[in-house]
Amino acid sequence: MKHIVLYFIFGLLGCVCCLSSAWAADRPLVLKSPGGNLEVEIITEGQLAYALKHKGKILLDKSPIGLVLEDRTLGENVKVRRVNRRSMVKEDIVSPHYRFPSFAVTYNELDLKLRDNYGVVFRAYDEGIAYRFYTSAKSPLVIKDEVVRMNFPQDYETYMAYSTVKPGKDQYVMAFQNIYTKATVKGVNTKNIAFLPVTVDCGEGLKMTLLESDLENYPGMFVKGDGKSCSLQGTFAKYPSEMKSFPPRAMKRVVGRTDYIAKTEGTRNYPWRIWAVTEQDIEMPVNNLVYALASPNRIGDCSWIKTGKVAWDWWNDWGIYNVDFKAGINMETYKYYIDFAADNRIEFVVLDEGWYNPGKGDMLTVVPELDLEELVRYGKSKGVDLILWTVFNVLDDQLEEACKKYSEMGISGFKVDFLDRDDQTAVEMAYRIAEMTAKYKLTLDLHGFYKPTGMNRTYPNIINFEAVFGMEEMKWSKIEKDMMEYDVIMPYIRMMAGPVDYTPGAMRNATKKDFKDIYYNPMSQGTRCHQLAAYIVHDSPLTMLADNPTIYKEEQECTDFIVSIPNKNIEETRVLQGKLGESIVMARKVDSNWYVGGMTDWNQREITLDFGFLSEGTYEVTLFSDGVNANKQAEDYKKETFKVTSASMRKINMASGGGFAMAIVKK
Repeated sequence: MKHIVLYFIFGLLGCVCCLSSAWAADRPLVLKSPGGNLEVEIITEGQLAYALKHKGKILLDKSPIGLVLEDRTLGENVKVRRVNRRSMVKEDIVSPHYRFPSFAVTYNELDLKLRDNYGVVFRAYDEGIAYRFYTSAKSPLVIKDEVVRMNFPQDYETYMAYSTVKPGKDQYVMAFQNIYTKATVKGVNTKNIAFLPVTVDCGEGLKMTLLESDLENYPGMFVKGDGKSCSLQGTFAKYPSEMKSFPPRAMKRVVGRTDYIAKTEGTRNYPWRIWAVTEQDIEMPVNNLVYALASPNRIGDCSWIKTGKVAWDWWNDWGIYNVDFKAGINMETYKYYIDFAADNRIEFVVLDEGWYNPGKGDMLTVVPELDLEELVRYGKSKGVDLILWTVFNVLDDQLEEACKKYSEMGISGFKVDFLDRDDQTAVEMAYRIAEMTAKYKLTLDLHGFYKPTGMNRTYPNIINFEAVFGMEEMKWSKIEKDMMEYDVIMPYIRMMAGPVDYTPGAMRNATKKDFKDIYYNPMSQGTRCHQLAAYIVHDSPLTMLADNPTIYKEEQECTDFIVSIPNKNIEETRVLQGKLGESIVMARKVDSNWYVGGMTDWNQREITLDFGFLSEGTYEVTLFSDGVNANKQAEDYKKETFKVTSASMRKINMASGGGFAMAIVKK
């Protein structure tokens, strides 16, 4: 009888809680971050919306959200069924090939279950907030659109990377590579759309960055403004209705679209919409919310996944010289690349476009100039693995057959290129390829690809992403494309989403005055040490050496240093100092050693490096810094060695477009 009474009392209490939630549906619900600095106010009266505050300061005014279906909009005429809360939820996340081997996050959660078989989950972290919709319908759904309206209390400055497609054409189809444009919310380009991440400067060091995670079976989000209000709006590519293949790479492109953005199962979770909130710029590159909110590892054992550095052929246009054979796509050239990689302890050589006939769209047939099995055997005999370039839809059309063939041959992985979109069918293709390559123990380097959305957590065989205005752009860009400014914006914004295959390592370096775009013999903007620093500043588990082996041999001192910088087994990553758009100093720890890289824009800077991040003891530093003449001769550098302790300080000068790189080894 006692137990029956207790169950009755608890049942009444449960009813009271449910009734209380329903009764309060016309009042805002409040969710705070564990530390209390961030506060999300969820409005359920009429149109579903939310607002965001930081330490009492309004960052977002009431901002509507919803899913537009064929016959109704989820988010309108809201009726609350139940509110569930979870507090101080801690997750320990294992993160192979990431900027940390593992990390912990803590959040508070509010699950708002609404009438009409749907709901929305909000999470508040100290590092930002996120929300996602879910539906529980028995039948499939057609999503006509998604309501994402972001209303700011004032005309904040934004950092946006726009689509590279001109107005009037399909702006959702492009490579997700562009420099950042700074403008106020009202001043954004209304004729174009911007791809994520997008950063909003709220003043006094406070910044918000819009990201998304767990983008599965759904299109990615873009952002646009109206030029009148302090508002931005989410926009999405429509579902393709027709695709056609085009030369020269047999790429399938969208030639028709429907009037909806997604066809989906009725019961599912939708992508996380994230606002990362940072009080200092140095917090931005190490924000982990995209990775933390992605679906966990689906492939199990990751011990077979291999990362490292890559000798690359395409950027330098197979441009080796001082040899007795004609360089190009042939056995002699690739054995030369393999020999170079082996001599310099470089783990991989990539065979880029041309190892199969790209126009035929058949990656199962190798061009007659190459004996691929012999190249694999030759590479294995020297401890060098091969990676094969291909086009997304070409691989997708031959997916299991290609994976089985090349896995059995001993190929390490694929560099997959030219997806150039993130509509629902493109995202589905990416997941298909990730799953099948994992089955055959092949890694992926995704190029011509949308910004990372946490797929590298779900499929850890994805070891890098492009979606970055990288070194390839220097083959055809004019000096007006300010790479030096981009280089000190991108790590703060784009790297919040995930790693970058920027492809650094140019040994031909130019000042702002001397830079020219030369396709067959490309150069970098900025100094040699700026290039060396990229190997430390960038999150990049698979990193190219973009220039050609002949030049690296002539610049062996720099080559040795590049190869000595670890890009795997990173134990800790810190941003020591810097400011968005001006400079950055990044530090990474491997074993007892540290590696520090710094970059500046076209403004010459002197920084003071405090070695207080070191543990006790004495360390030997090898420092590559801009030479005294680097402002005129960008290849000028100085190498020096000295000892430091945690009490040491060091002034370092960075030339215009300059940088520095150092290895700090425990003695």
